[in-house]
Parts: sequence; C-alpha cells; structure tokens
Amino acid sequence: MIFTETKLKGAFIIDLDRKVDERGFFSRAFCQNEFRDHGLRSVIAQANIASNTKKGTLRGMHFQYPPAAESKLVRCTRGAIFDIIVDLRPESPTYLEHISVELNEDNMTALYVPERFAHGYQVLRDDTDTSYQVGEFYTPSAEGGLLHDDPRLGLTWPLPVSVISSKDRAFRPLHDVEDDVKRRMSLDIAAAA
Repeated sequence: MIFTETKLKGAFIIDLDRKVDERGFFSRAFCQNEFRDHGLRSVIAQANIASNTKKGTLRGMHFQYPPAAESKLVRCTRGAIFDIIVDLRPESPTYLEHISVELNEDNMTALYVPERFAHGYQVLRDDTDTSYQVGEFYTPSAEGGLLHDDPRLGLTWPLPVSVISSKDRAFRPLHDVEDDVKRRMSLDIAAAA
C-alpha cells in the first residue's frame, strides 16, 4: 500500500501497490502492521457496505463521539464518490478544516478517516457501492452529525443533492452545536475512552 498523509494530521489517502502480471494485478488492501507503522488504528470492529442507486445521493456528515469515536477506511468498489472529511479535534491546528478526494472503482483509492472526524460523501455515478472498515462498533448513543451544507464548514459538493436521508437533513447548524461538539470531542474525553 502507498500511504499519503493529507494536510489533516492522521488522515491518509491510501493507494494500492499493484503487482501486475498477465492475470491482472494483486494488491494488499489492508495490513495491521502497515497501519500500525503509520500510527493508524489497525483494529476493524465492523465492515459495512453502502449501496447507492442514484447519482447525487449524499451521505453525511457523520461521526461518533468518544468513547466510541470511529476510525474508517472507506473505498468505492463500484461507481464513484466525492468524499469529504472534517477535522473535529478541538486541539488540532486544522480544527474544522476539510479535505476531499474522489474514490472510484478505477483508482481503487481508499481514504483513512481518523477518530474524531466527520465524514460524508456524494455519489457521482448511478449504482455506486462503498465499503467501510470501521474501528469501533456502531453506537447510536454516541452518534453525531453536521449539516452537509453548513456555510460555516464551507464544503463544496460537485452535484446538486438528489437524495439525502431525513436524518442527515435534520442535523443542526454548527453554530448551535459547536460548544457541545468541542466538549465531547476534547482530548480529555477521548483519553478517558
């Protein structure tokens, strides 16, 4: 695997190191040792798949609070997505900054999302599937989210939103929840986890 750290410390774009021959190619997509060597959480608690039928579908911006904060390894296995992550670590110099990357079936690139980040994506092609390896179990009581179109976040999505869940549409603006987000995402809470 080829690990490229983004401007958001701990967030990596991971490309395949393809071994090509007449059959096609072979590549490792996950290795606990390689993840650990890069300082990444190397435990997978759950593996999830999302199927998206319509281009423009938006999922996000999701996260879980400590002590159930999730790391995620996200890959698009069919179709294409525009993936965005937002740093929610109050102590970070990149707090509330974001990065975006296109993940698609052709590049097979993955995005490693550290704990205490919000994550979301928009589907760029009909019939798109994504795969997530998640470092913590889904914990509804620790679930949080931010509006995908919150002006304070300044996220730019490539397409008009065609489908979004009522749950994702109902997230409150950052100015209403920021104090709580900062408190619950603080190092004190995360360290106690």
